[in-house]
Amino acid sequence: MDINLTGKRVIVTGASHGIGAAIAKAFAREGARVAVCARTQDAISSMGGELETLGAQAVIARSVDVGDTKAVRAFVDEIATAWGSVDVLVNNAGQGRVGNLQTLEPEDILEHANILQVAHFRFVQACSPHMQAQKWGRIININALNGTQAPPGGFTTVSNRAAGIALSRSLGQALAPDNILVNSLNMGWIDTGQWERHYKQMPQTITRDEFYETVLKPVPLGRFGTPEEVANITLFLASDLSSFISAASIDVAGGMQGQINYYPKLKMELIEEGKRREAELNT
Repeated sequence: MDINLTGKRVIVTGASHGIGAAIAKAFAREGARVAVCARTQDAISSMGGELETLGAQAVIARSVDVGDTKAVRAFVDEIATAWGSVDVLVNNAGQGRVGNLQTLEPEDILEHANILQVAHFRFVQACSPHMQAQKWGRIININALNGTQAPPGGFTTVSNRAAGIALSRSLGQALAPDNILVNSLNMGWIDTGQWERHYKQMPQTITRDEFYETVLKPVPLGRFGTPEEVANITLFLASDLSSFISAASIDVAGGMQGQINYYPKLKMELIEEGKRREAELNT
């Protein structure tokens, strides 16, 4: 089975590291033309050089603020001018936002939305005319499982990811008559280094093994996913092999669904246990 992405004109946002980098590299290995963007020019330029060595037919790497409509349109226009059109868009850029009902300001939710579902919309709006003209396009929006399950807490991310998934479903129906397929991939626990940062926030009396055991309890497969596994399904959705899939919401989460709701409680219990141990050591 040949996935056949050679020469496809692909945009991947937020591609300097993590899931976005893995996706961009996967397209490069398939011989696609790959345009990548991120906030930091040095980091994305380095990624651009790596994509060339991996086999990309052509590379465009730019620093782009996905929250800036003019910047997004200029980036897409540059790609369409250089390569004639755009075939595939992967909306990966985004970030989490911590806070609770007491600490968040309403404006925090709006600011976060601007770099998630609104940024997805910006890129789709800029790319879709090119796809419509050729009656072919693939759009993959990277979202998160907590947009489908709404665990307690994480209100900013939960609400904006849910909105992103709803937007993706709606676009998948609206653009289907032009043979533009739009789908959402909803991430569970993907190992991009963030879990080690979370571990460092634990009380020092909690061991690394204890922390990771707690994190993985809600995951039926019992392990983290990898960025490369996300890239694999992205390649499939970008190809002709996915020609009857649109407006789908696909969880990439190792079987985790409602189990995600238990994680905040498990995490708090682990923190309290760490504090209890610290108190014992200090007595």
